[in-house]
Order: sequence, then structure tokens, then C-alpha cells
Amino acid sequence: MSGFGRYLAAALAARIASEGMGMAVVLLALERTGSAAHGAFVLTAWLAPHVLAAPLAGAAAARTRRPRLFHAGALAGFATAVAALTVLLGRAPVPLVLAVAVLGGSCGPMVTGGLSSLITGLVPAGPGRDRAYGWDAATYNAAAVTAPAAVGLLAALGSAGPAMAVLAASGALAAVLAATLPYEGQGAGPVPGAPRAGLGAGLAALWRVRELRAVTSATTLGFVGIGSLTTVSVLLAAELGSPGGGGVLMTAFAMGALGGSLTVGRMTSVEPGRLVRWALAGTGTALAAAAFAPSVAVTAALFALAGVCDGPLLTATLRIRARYAPDGVRTQVFTLGAGLKVTAASTGAALVGIVADAPAAALLTGIAGLLLASALLHALTVVREPGRPGRPARTAATGPSAGSATAAPGPRTPEGP
Repeated sequence: MSGFGRYLAAALAARIASEGMGMAVVLLALERTGSAAHGAFVLTAWLAPHVLAAPLAGAAAARTRRPRLFHAGALAGFATAVAALTVLLGRAPVPLVLAVAVLGGSCGPMVTGGLSSLITGLVPAGPGRDRAYGWDAATYNAAAVTAPAAVGLLAALGSAGPAMAVLAASGALAAVLAATLPYEGQGAGPVPGAPRAGLGAGLAALWRVRELRAVTSATTLGFVGIGSLTTVSVLLAAELGSPGGGGVLMTAFAMGALGGSLTVGRMTSVEPGRLVRWALAGTGTALAAAAFAPSVAVTAALFALAGVCDGPLLTATLRIRARYAPDGVRTQVFTLGAGLKVTAASTGAALVGIVADAPAAALLTGIAGLLLASALLHALTVVREPGRPGRPARTAATGPSAGSATAAPGPRTPEGP
């Protein structure tokens, strides 16, 4: 298996473990304590460290002289925390359980953005790398489809404990595969004589490089809506007379997203900035239409269409980060971007809990409005220089990385946002 093939296997295994945690933790808490709220607290402790740990993880990854040990170790720590929660949840004192969840969640940024940042060292710059990001995005969507279904099936056949154990094993497999990847081209470790990138360097790059600022602000706002979509889908299905139909709607969305990432997301002839706007606007429009659908079947079809539009969003986002992130802070940019999206999604889930008594159609319309506003925000923020597409300001702190597509020799593809 090639280096990129092993990467995809590691990424899929890690993200299956990550995507399955939400359902597995709640089911296990309900099984052992009789309280789903206990599981919600543990899940909050698992998710909360993402945005705080992201710059630390990114800086550590950039500075380490042993990237293989660092990446494999982070994934092993993630898997160990899942295994520990499998044993401790509902049996050990709550503070200990929450502490384990916080430690495991602190490894989360390396499962998402941290892993994606490795692609620049595995695939040469150019259209091939852009297609590689399409495959990477597909691992998220494939995990979103398979992990909850597998957890639900295992819990139904036995208990949530074995389901959590399978997630821990999946994380361990990811750690083993990550240890086999070639890290020679990652540029790990500080360059002799060069200043060390501080913890705020990644955040500074996200702000100073207009393309990074545009995609980060737009996707963060959009994920406030996406984070509340699961809850709203359950409420909407109940209003349409199918209390159990929320899972059908979210499965349709996830399947559509997988299809979108494998088709539209691999269109390297479309500039990633434009693809971001199309994806956000298309997802918002489809969900706005779903708010007025007369039945669960029609709503599911529109959710699938929304997923198809959403699928290319991650691919385009990854391409922009890889292209415009400075070499010394690339991993920080990836982990920070992922952490901000997780935090935004958590915020959205909390906000919809506050207004859950509102009509579900109105809530879904609000989500659609956030996504459309995100597309507008990106259009207003992104730089447009006539005759110089996709070329950011070249400064020592924020110029495009040497390993990004913008620095590749030879013919250029029209992909700059």
C-alpha cells in the first residue's frame, strides 16, 4: 500500500473513532447510569478542549524532531482515552471520568486537522494533491455515515460497552498505521537559524492571510448552523409525524455529503474559493427548501441534496489551508481551523437547545440563513486581484508555503480563490 493509501486508512480509522464517540458515550452513560445527561457532560468535556488544544498541538507538531512519534503518539493517546472511558464511564468518580475525557479530547485536533496537514508531504503539489484532499474529505463523510450506524447496531445487539471498545480499537489501528507513514517530506522540526513559530503564529496567519481569514470565518459561522442540524432534524421529523425520522434525515445528509466529496469535491478545475461559496450557498438553499417540505420523504431528498452541496466544502477548505498556510505554521492552521469549527458546532448545538420550543421549520430556516450568510461573508472577505487570481500578499509571516500548490513549478491550474 502506498504512503497516501496508508494515510487514508489511518485517517478513516481515526475519524470513525471520533465520529462514533457522540452516540457511544451517551448510550453507554444511559445504559450504566440511566441518565443521558451524564453522557452529555462527558461529551462536552471531550469536545471542549478542541479549540484550546489546537494551537498547542499545531505548534508541537511543527517543532518536534520526531514527527512519527508525535503523530502516532497523539492517536494512541486518543485511543487510550476512548478505552479508558469504556471502562470508567458510569463506574468511576465523575471528576476522574471528566478528566480522562478532557485529555482524550485534547488529542482531537490531531485526528482532524493535524492528520490532514500531512498530505502536503505525501502528495506532490498540483491537481493530484487537490484530488488527495477530496479523498481526505471523503474519510470524514464516510466516517459520519458508518460510525453512528455501527455504534447503534452493536449497542442494539449487545451493549454500548463493546461499541466503545470497537471505537478504541479503530483509534489504535489509526495509531499503528500513522507510525508507518513517511515523514521525511513533512519539514518537521525547526529550521536551523530560523525563529520558532509561537503559539499565536497560526492564529496570526489565519487573520493576516485574507484567503485563510475568509474561509475560516465563513466556515466557522456556517458550522454554528451545521452543529444544530442533528437536533433540528429530530424535531422536524417529529413535527412531520415520524418521531424516529431524524436519523433518516441525517443519514441522507451524510450520504449526500459523501457523494458530493467524491464527485464535485474532486473537480480541480474549479477554484477552491468559489467552491466554498457554492457549497455554503447550495447547502443553505436546499435546507431552506426542506423547511417547507410536506413529508419526511421529500425532506430526506432535500437533506441529501444539501449534503451533496456540503460535501465539497471540506475539500475546498483543505486546499485553501494547504495553499496559503506558511510552512512553519501549517499544522497550526489546520488544527486551529478544525478546532474553531468543532467549537462553532458545539455552540450551535447549545443554542438550539435554548430555543428548542420554536417550530422546527423556523429553526431549519435559521440554519439555512446562517449558511447563506456564510457564503456572503466569504464573498465579502476574500481578496480579488484582477489578473492575479489566488495570489496572497507575500510577507515573511504569511506568504504561501513552499510546499503548497502556489509554489509549484510548471503550468498552473486556475484554482486560486
